[in-house]
Amino acid sequence: MRILIDADGCPVTDIAVRLARQSRIECLILCDTAHVFEKEGAQTLTFSKGADSVDFALVNMLLPSDIVVTQDYGLAAMCLARGAVPLNQDGMVYSDKNIDALLMSRHTARKIRSAGGRLKGPAKRTPAQDKAFEERLRALLSQG
Repeated sequence: MRILIDADGCPVTDIAVRLARQSRIECLILCDTAHVFEKEGAQTLTFSKGADSVDFALVNMLLPSDIVVTQDYGLAAMCLARGAVPLNQDGMVYSDKNIDALLMSRHTARKIRSAGGRLKGPAKRTPAQDKAFEERLRALLSQG
């Protein structure tokens, strides 16, 4: 078991790295050249900027039972297909039961935006969201 972090725009990188270090689990931070991460206890892998270059690199290195921290529904779907456990930044585990609805909501939002519609962005991140993420990641690591 490893933790792989889709780090571009990830608000819980520090929490995930800290828990990986405490659990003595390998932690990989994947990002593109627009972002620079140096975290003690984690290896940073940088990929060229490009549509989904980090996502495809991450999926290609996945092992069954890896935990993937991502807020990207498309990446989460690919991780599920490879036997990994995708987890979002709020502590929700993506599963075969919820991924189809999430992908459909992403598709609908994209159609609204392409038609000139506007959607409300996410609310400001709260400490409760960080706590929920940490608790869920701890639980997944203890099951490992």
